[in-house]
Amino acid sequence: MILKKLENKKKVQNAWAMYDWANSVYSLVITSTIFPIYFNSVTSSENKGDVVSFFGIDVVNTVLYSYSISFSFLIIVFLSPLLSGIADYSGKKLTFMKIFAYLGSAACIGLFFFNGDNLEYGIICAVLASIGFAGSIVFYNAFLPEIATEEEFDFLSARGFSLGYIGSVILLVLNLIMIEMPGFFGISDGGQAARWSFLITGLWWAGFAQIPFKFLPKNPYNKKVKKDLLKRGYNEVIKIFKYVKSDKILTKFLLAFLFYSMGVQTVLYLAASFGDKELGLPGDKLIITILIIQLVAIGGSYLFAYLSKLFGNKSSLVIMVFVWILICGAAYYVENEYQFYSLAFVVGMVMGGIQSLSRSTYSKLIPVNTQDHASFFSFYDVTEKMAIVFGTFSYGFIEQISGSMRNSSLALGSFFLVGLIFLLLVRIPKQSIQIIETKHA
Repeated sequence: MILKKLENKKKVQNAWAMYDWANSVYSLVITSTIFPIYFNSVTSSENKGDVVSFFGIDVVNTVLYSYSISFSFLIIVFLSPLLSGIADYSGKKLTFMKIFAYLGSAACIGLFFFNGDNLEYGIICAVLASIGFAGSIVFYNAFLPEIATEEEFDFLSARGFSLGYIGSVILLVLNLIMIEMPGFFGISDGGQAARWSFLITGLWWAGFAQIPFKFLPKNPYNKKVKKDLLKRGYNEVIKIFKYVKSDKILTKFLLAFLFYSMGVQTVLYLAASFGDKELGLPGDKLIITILIIQLVAIGGSYLFAYLSKLFGNKSSLVIMVFVWILICGAAYYVENEYQFYSLAFVVGMVMGGIQSLSRSTYSKLIPVNTQDHASFFSFYDVTEKMAIVFGTFSYGFIEQISGSMRNSSLALGSFFLVGLIFLLLVRIPKQSIQIIETKHA
């Protein structure tokens, strides 16, 4: 077993969790807060309003940005299973994680040079940053069952997410101070300060990633690189796909994860838009909402890891999904900022818990003796990315035909309900007993 070969296991586990600290600044600074606001600002004009020309095609700026993120997720959906198969077969999981992490961090640094006039350049950097983030997560998650025992999965996963929330909040607060007081930092204006925040995000990501890169096992199963890696990687994916398809527990869990993630990820991406459109909250109050979610999620991660220890993973997940259904119903009736903040508090509590516990639960369901962790986690990652695409599209489509985001919020409740039904059908064993053939051709 690979755990027996690990020297100083606690140091390796702490280093693994630090990658959440390293890369979570991307999802908060670039995806959720500063970059979307900056992008809308520099791509709007008095003449054309919010319509921009992208490679000669006129399109609304927010629509273009949404499409670019969806496009990056779709690339990962098709790319990550094959790359994961190659990584598992060659033993190069850490190498692939580094490639995607450096791609994402370099793209964030590249956004420093985006000023609105070079729209195509800015979108390309945003897409590459998203690909780097999503791609590195696949290989990062795959290390969890290799560096921890099953009893450690829940709390170690929670530790990673908690560090991610803490680190991203620290950097976001620093960036907001820069934007509000640019002169104090020798910066001309808030726009330039925003661009500096993108550069700092990329440096933070690449810099702190050196910790896991140093301590994570490079080739734990001592696999040797052979010829025909593309073909062998493809065969690896087919083998894992057949296994996942035949395993009823894994299939039902992934279906449950797909549906409740459609709700979770949509709330994560569009909570600020809801506050803006439905309640008319200014940007500073929307960022306060995001901070509330991030800070409360720290406690939520550990709370539900503890509850899973007492009552089991399934019971904890069922409780959280049920709370999410209540949140969607409550969102329909929110009328003022204080109700919105209260709802954000509850969202944060179950946001951290459901993300960390979903990852650790999946780790418990994959075969106990497999060496193909990256391939297994690529299916987990693909499920999550498809949930983002389906969830955000459904949310926007329902708003378009109904004229209200409140109706879209009710629809999210139905996603959670379907996820709850599948989750109730899943039998999560207390100990992993699955065995899979791990011979390589």
